[in-house]
Amino acid sequence: MGLTLKQRLLNDLKDAMRENDECRKLVVRLIVASVRNAEVDARTDGRGGVLSDADVMALIRREIKQHEESLAEASNAGRVDLVTEQNAELDILRSYLPKQLTREQITELARQVIAEVKATSPKQQGEVMKTLLPKVKDSADGKLVSEVVRELLK
Repeated sequence: MGLTLKQRLLNDLKDAMRENDECRKLVVRLIVASVRNAEVDARTDGRGGVLSDADVMALIRREIKQHEESLAEASNAGRVDLVTEQNAELDILRSYLPKQLTREQITELARQVIAEVKATSPKQQGEVMKTLLPKVKDSADGKLVSEVVRELLK
Protein backbone atom coordinates (compact mmCIF):
# COMPACT_ATOMS: atom_id res chain seq x y z
CA MET A 1 0.00 0.00 0.00
CA GLY A 2 1.29 3.46 -0.87
CA LEU A 3 1.93 6.38 1.39
CA THR A 4 -0.98 8.37 2.71
CA LEU A 5 -1.04 12.02 1.74
CA LYS A 6 -0.12 12.97 5.31
CA GLN A 7 2.92 10.66 5.24
CA ARG A 8 3.96 12.12 1.88
CA LEU A 9 3.70 15.64 3.35
CA LEU A 10 5.85 14.68 6.35
CA ASN A 11 8.47 13.07 4.08
CA ASP A 12 8.46 16.15 1.82
CA LEU A 13 8.91 18.38 4.87
CA LYS A 14 11.98 16.39 5.93
CA ASP A 15 13.37 16.61 2.38
CA ALA A 16 12.76 20.36 2.21
CA MET A 17 14.54 20.81 5.54
CA ARG A 18 17.51 18.73 4.38
CA GLU A 19 17.71 20.68 1.11
CA ASN A 20 17.20 24.08 2.79
CA ASP A 21 14.26 24.76 0.44
CA GLU A 22 12.68 27.56 2.48
CA CYS A 23 9.63 28.07 0.28
CA ARG A 24 8.70 24.38 0.16
CA LYS A 25 9.42 24.00 3.87
CA LEU A 26 7.13 26.92 4.71
CA VAL A 27 4.25 25.67 2.54
CA VAL A 28 4.45 22.04 3.67
CA ARG A 29 4.71 23.08 7.33
CA LEU A 30 1.56 25.15 6.85
CA ILE A 31 -0.33 22.16 5.46
CA VAL A 32 1.01 19.80 8.16
CA ALA A 33 -0.13 22.28 10.84
CA SER A 34 -3.59 22.43 9.25
CA VAL A 35 -3.73 18.63 9.19
CA ARG A 36 -2.76 18.41 12.86
CA ASN A 37 -5.41 20.99 13.81
CA ALA A 38 -8.03 19.09 11.82
CA GLU A 39 -6.98 15.84 13.54
CA VAL A 40 -7.57 17.48 16.91
CA ASP A 41 -11.02 18.55 15.72
CA ALA A 42 -11.64 15.03 14.39
CA ARG A 43 -10.99 13.58 17.86
CA THR A 44 -13.83 15.61 19.31
CA ASP A 45 -16.35 14.95 16.52
CA GLY A 46 -16.26 11.16 16.65
CA ARG A 47 -13.85 10.37 13.79
CA GLY A 48 -11.16 9.19 16.19
CA GLY A 49 -8.64 11.83 15.14
CA VAL A 50 -7.95 10.21 11.78
CA LEU A 51 -8.17 12.12 8.52
CA SER A 52 -8.58 10.46 5.15
CA ASP A 53 -6.60 11.56 2.10
CA ALA A 54 -9.80 13.27 0.91
CA ASP A 55 -9.89 15.30 4.15
CA VAL A 56 -6.25 16.32 3.69
CA MET A 57 -6.95 17.23 0.04
CA ALA A 58 -9.83 19.43 1.17
CA LEU A 59 -7.42 21.27 3.49
CA ILE A 60 -4.97 21.73 0.62
CA ARG A 61 -7.76 23.03 -1.63
CA ARG A 62 -8.77 25.53 1.05
CA GLU A 63 -5.17 26.69 1.27
CA ILE A 64 -4.98 27.00 -2.54
CA LYS A 65 -8.11 29.15 -2.53
CA GLN A 66 -6.61 31.45 0.13
CA HIS A 67 -3.37 31.72 -1.84
CA GLU A 68 -5.29 32.55 -5.04
CA GLU A 69 -7.13 35.34 -3.20
CA SER A 70 -3.83 36.68 -1.85
CA LEU A 71 -2.35 36.45 -5.34
CA ALA A 72 -5.21 38.53 -6.77
CA GLU A 73 -4.78 41.15 -4.04
CA ALA A 74 -1.01 41.30 -4.56
CA SER A 75 -1.48 41.55 -8.30
CA ASN A 76 -4.01 44.39 -7.95
CA ALA A 77 -1.61 46.18 -5.60
CA GLY A 78 1.22 45.82 -8.12
CA ARG A 79 3.38 43.82 -5.68
CA VAL A 80 5.49 41.76 -8.09
CA ASP A 81 7.52 40.29 -5.21
CA LEU A 82 4.39 38.91 -3.53
CA VAL A 83 2.95 37.69 -6.84
CA THR A 84 6.12 35.68 -7.49
CA GLU A 85 6.09 34.27 -3.95
CA GLN A 86 2.38 33.33 -4.10
CA ASN A 87 2.82 31.64 -7.49
CA ALA A 88 5.72 29.55 -6.17
CA GLU A 89 3.68 28.51 -3.13
CA LEU A 90 0.65 27.71 -5.30
CA ASP A 91 2.77 25.43 -7.50
CA ILE A 92 3.86 23.50 -4.42
CA LEU A 93 0.30 23.22 -3.09
CA ARG A 94 -1.07 22.09 -6.47
CA SER A 95 1.56 19.36 -6.68
CA TYR A 96 -0.37 17.48 -3.97
CA LEU A 97 -3.62 17.42 -5.92
CA PRO A 98 -4.45 14.95 -8.68
CA LYS A 99 -3.61 16.09 -12.21
CA GLN A 100 -6.23 18.62 -13.26
CA LEU A 101 -8.34 18.20 -16.40
CA THR A 102 -7.94 20.74 -19.18
CA ARG A 103 -10.85 22.91 -20.25
CA GLU A 104 -11.12 20.79 -23.42
CA GLN A 105 -11.35 17.57 -21.40
CA ILE A 106 -14.02 19.09 -19.16
CA THR A 107 -15.93 20.27 -22.24
CA GLU A 108 -15.85 16.76 -23.73
CA LEU A 109 -17.10 15.18 -20.49
CA ALA A 110 -19.79 17.86 -20.18
CA ARG A 111 -21.00 17.16 -23.74
CA GLN A 112 -21.26 13.45 -22.92
CA VAL A 113 -23.27 14.15 -19.76
CA ILE A 114 -25.53 16.65 -21.56
CA ALA A 115 -26.30 13.98 -24.17
CA GLU A 116 -26.77 11.36 -21.44
CA VAL A 117 -29.32 13.43 -19.48
CA LYS A 118 -30.79 14.90 -22.70
CA ALA A 119 -30.35 18.47 -21.46
CA THR A 120 -31.36 21.17 -23.93
CA SER A 121 -31.72 24.38 -21.92
CA PRO A 122 -29.84 26.35 -19.27
CA LYS A 123 -32.60 25.40 -16.81
CA GLN A 124 -31.18 21.86 -16.78
CA GLN A 125 -27.70 22.95 -15.66
CA GLY A 126 -28.29 21.61 -12.15
CA GLU A 127 -29.18 18.18 -13.50
CA VAL A 128 -26.05 18.12 -15.67
CA MET A 129 -23.83 19.29 -12.80
CA LYS A 130 -25.25 16.64 -10.47
CA THR A 131 -24.15 13.94 -12.92
CA LEU A 132 -20.91 15.57 -14.04
CA LEU A 133 -19.33 16.65 -10.74
CA PRO A 134 -18.82 13.11 -9.37
CA LYS A 135 -16.99 12.23 -12.60
CA VAL A 136 -14.53 15.13 -12.30
CA LYS A 137 -14.50 15.18 -8.49
CA ASP A 138 -10.86 15.84 -7.60
CA SER A 139 -9.53 16.68 -11.04
CA ALA A 140 -11.40 19.89 -11.91
CA ASP A 141 -12.43 23.14 -10.29
CA GLY A 142 -16.19 23.24 -9.76
CA LYS A 143 -16.36 26.87 -10.89
CA LEU A 144 -14.72 26.00 -14.21
CA VAL A 145 -17.01 22.99 -14.69
CA SER A 146 -20.05 25.16 -14.05
CA GLU A 147 -18.80 27.77 -16.51
CA VAL A 148 -18.27 25.15 -19.24
CA VAL A 149 -21.72 23.62 -18.71
CA ARG A 150 -23.37 27.06 -18.78
CA GLU A 151 -21.64 27.85 -22.10
CA LEU A 152 -22.70 24.54 -23.64
CA LEU A 153 -26.33 24.94 -22.59
CA LYS A 154 -26.79 28.47 -23.99
